[in-house]
Parts: sequence; structure tokens; C-alpha cells
Amino acid sequence: MKAKKVPQIAGAHLFEPTPHADARGFFCRTFDADVIRSVGLDPAAFVQDSVSRSVRGVLRGLHLRSGAGEAKLVRCSYGRIFDVVVDLRPGSPTYLGRAFFELSGETQATLYVPAGCAHGFQSLTDTSDVSYRIDRPHDPAEDVTIAFDDPDLGIDWPLPVTSVSERDRRAPSLAEVLKQREEGSPK
Repeated sequence: MKAKKVPQIAGAHLFEPTPHADARGFFCRTFDADVIRSVGLDPAAFVQDSVSRSVRGVLRGLHLRSGAGEAKLVRCSYGRIFDVVVDLRPGSPTYLGRAFFELSGETQATLYVPAGCAHGFQSLTDTSDVSYRIDRPHDPAEDVTIAFDDPDLGIDWPLPVTSVSERDRRAPSLAEVLKQREEGSPK
């Protein structure tokens, strides 16, 4: 497994495993504490694992957490997704930077999303399973959502959006979220 810096998002990394394939399929390591440590992250900091299943065209996001934020490791274990990270850390050298990835069950690559960055994805296949490993227990009171179709972000989602949650559909614009943050509102 090797780690690559993501230049568009300070502190983000893409971890690429080395799948070993044969007639049975493949095997690969998807988490390696030593590789995580090699980029300055604490592997023991990740306290909760979750998984989502989505069908083609489903869009989830853009999500982040208020307060201390939430760092996460994201991996598409089955299928393919178009993955997006937006840096919303005011002091970051890549503030408002965006990065786009295709994560898939074929590569099993894992993306590290630093706390303070918004994250979302769209399923590109009939079924996509996405695993998340987060560094704090989830607290719904800290959930923040930004409109996935905000023109200021200009994200070119690769497929027509077939389904989003009601929360994502009603999400405020990036400008509204940033204004709320400046005014000291938790969301």
C-alpha cells in the first residue's frame, strides 16, 4: 500500500493498495496502520466504521460536521463512485479547493478526508458500497449539508441525479453555510 498526497486539499491523502489477483479473484490490504502513521495520522484515532449502499445516480452529500469536524477514511468496496472533497477550513492553504476522484471496488483505494472538508459522492454503477471510518462518534446535531448543485461550487456530477435524501435536497448554498459559520451559528 502506498500513500499519495492530494495537492488540491491540504492534508488529504489517497491510499492505494496493491491487489493480488488470481483465478479466484483478488486479495488486498485496505488499512495499514504503519502506512497511515507514515503520513502523520494516528491509526487509533478512527473510532467508528459505517457503510452505505447506493444505486446508480444516487448522490450523497455534500456533508461535513460542525464543531471539531470529522476526519474520515472513505473507500468504495464494491462498484464505482465519483467522489468529491471541498476544503472548508478557513486557515488552510487550499481553502475552497476541490478534488475529484473515482473510487472503485476494483482498486480498493482509500481517501483520507481531513476534518473541516465537505464530502460527497455519486454512485456510477448499479450498486456501490462505500465504507467510512471516522475519527469521532457521529453526532447528528453537528451535521452540516451543502447543496450538491451549488453553482458556486460548479461540480459537474457525471450522471443525472436519480435520488438524494430530503436533507440533501433542502441543503443551503455554500455561501449560506459560510455566512452561518461567520455569525457563530453551529450549522
